[in-house]
Amino acid sequence: MAMKPTDFDGAVPVDGYGPGFFRVAGEVHQGAVLVTQNGAADWGGYADHDPLLALAGSVDVLFIGTGAEVARPDKALVAALEEAGLMVEAMASPTAARTYNVTLSEGRRVACALLPV
Repeated sequence: MAMKPTDFDGAVPVDGYGPGFFRVAGEVHQGAVLVTQNGAADWGGYADHDPLLALAGSVDVLFIGTGAEVARPDKALVAALEEAGLMVEAMASPTAARTYNVTLSEGRRVACALLPV
């Protein structure tokens, strides 16, 4: 069976990751990163709430990548995001990146905030 490349219709997927970095749209980002359909930006981790809250209204689902292993994000952060209207799903960063890409390819309004592995 022939594989077809995924069409992201101009949106920005996560291309790859490795120890301490993520590659998004061909650009390497060291450390934590916030990825939306429009691009990627460095993210300050759980304490950096403002960029995540700014997604309210433009994103329906936010995948939080918790690093190499699944971990529970800060309860106050999740509560604030949900109160702002974002559905939050936490998972290991590799899984969050893949889930973001699949959901993005479906044309859904998603973002991912990824802690490095």
